[in-house]
Amino acid sequence: MAGATVAMDGPELSGRVNMAFIALIVAVATIGGFMFGYDSGVINGTQEGLNSAFNLAALGTGITVGAILIGCAIGAFVAGRLGDRIGRRSVMIISALLFMGSALAAGAAGSATVFIIARIIGGLGVGAASILTPAYISEVTPAGIRGRLSSVQQVMIIIGLTGAFVANYALAANAGSSTSPFWLGYAAWRWMFWMQAIPAAVYFVALLLIPESPRFLVSRGRDDHARAVLARLFGSAGAADDKVAEIRASLAKDHRPRLSDLINRETGKVRRIVWVGIGLAVFQQLVGINIVFYYGSVLWQSVGFSENDALLINILSGSLSIIACLFTILTIDRIGRKPLLVVGSAGMTVTLAVVALCFATGTFANGTLHLDDPYGLIALIAANVYVIFFNLSWGPVMWVMLGEMFPNQIRGSGLAVSGFAQWIANFGISVSFPWLADNVGLPITYGFYAAAALVSFFFVKAMVHETRGRELEEMEG
Repeated sequence: MAGATVAMDGPELSGRVNMAFIALIVAVATIGGFMFGYDSGVINGTQEGLNSAFNLAALGTGITVGAILIGCAIGAFVAGRLGDRIGRRSVMIISALLFMGSALAAGAAGSATVFIIARIIGGLGVGAASILTPAYISEVTPAGIRGRLSSVQQVMIIIGLTGAFVANYALAANAGSSTSPFWLGYAAWRWMFWMQAIPAAVYFVALLLIPESPRFLVSRGRDDHARAVLARLFGSAGAADDKVAEIRASLAKDHRPRLSDLINRETGKVRRIVWVGIGLAVFQQLVGINIVFYYGSVLWQSVGFSENDALLINILSGSLSIIACLFTILTIDRIGRKPLLVVGSAGMTVTLAVVALCFATGTFANGTLHLDDPYGLIALIAANVYVIFFNLSWGPVMWVMLGEMFPNQIRGSGLAVSGFAQWIANFGISVSFPWLADNVGLPITYGFYAAAALVSFFFVKAMVHETRGRELEEMEG
């Protein structure tokens, strides 16, 4: 593909970067982020239909909502290693097929068991896309703009979430409710899942248009192919030759990547960088962000909003998230990753504490929390400010860090373990929420998320090192 070239500074860019080609690659790869968000967010607004169709109790609701996360954990772990074997793009193509199959099966499910299996299949795709998309982007983009381009992944995740919220709202509004019959006599909540097959098909076709990661190609001895891709990326055969030599030198220091590389051979202990990756991945979930996205409509209905109003609040949260992510894209390569994480942790600690205090003022009637004025409004504002802080920091920056912080030798394995930990934490937080809300209460539950945000502040200060502007071949572990 011919495209505009732009002069760039940096050791990697002695030539001119083909920004049109890079933009195409990032646009296609981040459709995986859109699918990640859509598949994760489509469940929000379908709980009433699922409960009605499958007669679910609180624990059953938690399991059906969290089923996708089991697949995500497995998909993330397997994809990191599989990506080292068959390529980043090849695994993303598989994930697109999983998205399509899951969407069709979940909408058609006649039992909770079939639905759960369908969602686990979709989770395999989400888990694969969640770790390979940022890794792929980091491996095809120049260091000077890597942060902002990798951050597009989070924007697409939020656009996917918001797209699911909009589609769910439109379907429920036109049908009358999520449980009302709609096209062909099927309930609207089923169409909420079937709609997902459309972007999944687009993702599959678009992936056929982009090349494999040049770093993967070099690792498999396909230097000529890698050189051709790099020449298209950097607009210069000389720059491509230099980069192939640099990647080859980095990989030549050791054997082909394997999972045992995560252990330091001198000390016999897990490498420090691996613990940092796991910590970043787990803390991103312990702050409770997916409670807002998975249970938002149920939560806001519980404090007095109608189903339609609750779905509209979801759309508002998604829109604010996109704006926050755009801010990160503009600043991450200027002020760095670590400062954004620190600010995000501090902001989330305060806003989550405010939400917990507001919920503590509520009263229960027939198992439903009721908030008096002005606490309902304050809780709503604080929750949306929390969403802003998350999405200008931990939302995009965690994925950027995981995609770039590991040395070439352990990138696939490091991503596999960190991604697995991220989705296990996601599963634990999401599945436990309905039970905690019923048995412990929303104030204590949100107080825990606030405490996790506070601990994450000190974790970042002590453990995380800045990666802004560093070449991937310079990363140490």
